[in-house]
Amino acid sequence: MNLFVFAELNKQQQTYLQSQLPQDIKPYFYSGNQTQETKEAFNTADLLFGNPPYSWFTNSELNLKFWQLESTGFDQFQQVKVAALVVNMGNFFADACAETMVSGVLAFYRGLPTLFKLQQKKVWQGKEVRTKLELLSQKQAIVLGAGTIGKAVKRMLEGFGTKVKLTARNNPAAQILSKEELFQHLPVTDLVINTLPGSLDKYVSEEFLQKMKKGSVYANVGRGNTTDEAALLNALTSGHLAGAVLDVTEQEPLPENSPLWQLDNVILTQHTGGGQALEIEGKIDRFIQNLHFFLGGKEISDQVNLNQGY
Repeated sequence: MNLFVFAELNKQQQTYLQSQLPQDIKPYFYSGNQTQETKEAFNTADLLFGNPPYSWFTNSELNLKFWQLESTGFDQFQQVKVAALVVNMGNFFADACAETMVSGVLAFYRGLPTLFKLQQKKVWQGKEVRTKLELLSQKQAIVLGAGTIGKAVKRMLEGFGTKVKLTARNNPAAQILSKEELFQHLPVTDLVINTLPGSLDKYVSEEFLQKMKKGSVYANVGRGNTTDEAALLNALTSGHLAGAVLDVTEQEPLPENSPLWQLDNVILTQHTGGGQALEIEGKIDRFIQNLHFFLGGKEISDQVNLNQGY
């Protein structure tokens, strides 16, 4: 069987992947150059690991049997038609994304951004800062989305004593099942964390933000386009929102002229939410595990339907 690998792997990582493969599987590692050899290798691949450009699928007659995405989300492939069994990274990024959001929110409530700036200036103002600090344990939170990341955020927040509700349209894990119901809760909620997919464009709209409790905090580790960024900036600069923790933005990298860089009440984590040491090796391990399940005819919990989008 032929395997096409569209992932940024160094030589050591390529060797690691190859050492884990069954002997009858021949890998082809994409080098970054679209040569005729590359096209032939892609078109004849039985197995695929990674996220090639959408355009590669439009004029290709593929014989894919198994496709391991390198991501959890797959909105860009919603129109792709393949006969292959497709799996994503499942819960691989969930804890990392959740820790980023919880740590960012906790840092905001405990005044760490202010303290870091004072440290750089060698200014001691601990007594003044103390009076402005808040406790995560005393907050009520809503997590938008009840997928693997949303559930991980809820679990971690509850460890601090935060009262948390999840939202979703059909997920039984959620406590809020409609936007109308959500809007009823927003005015009494201290913290909203967004884990939504990109298919929900500008779900967090100007109306949504104005429904939020004055002085509350907004955080986003979902997709940047799910938030009306202009409306968010207005809510932050007007004082309606106390602050924001943003792992994602509408445009990435964030343009140098974006006001978000300058706002003291914004923490930007620069789409590092899912990052972790040995991330690539972890992805390879997940791919190898799912590949063995596929070859052995076993059920794979990470299987997805591209047409549904996420």
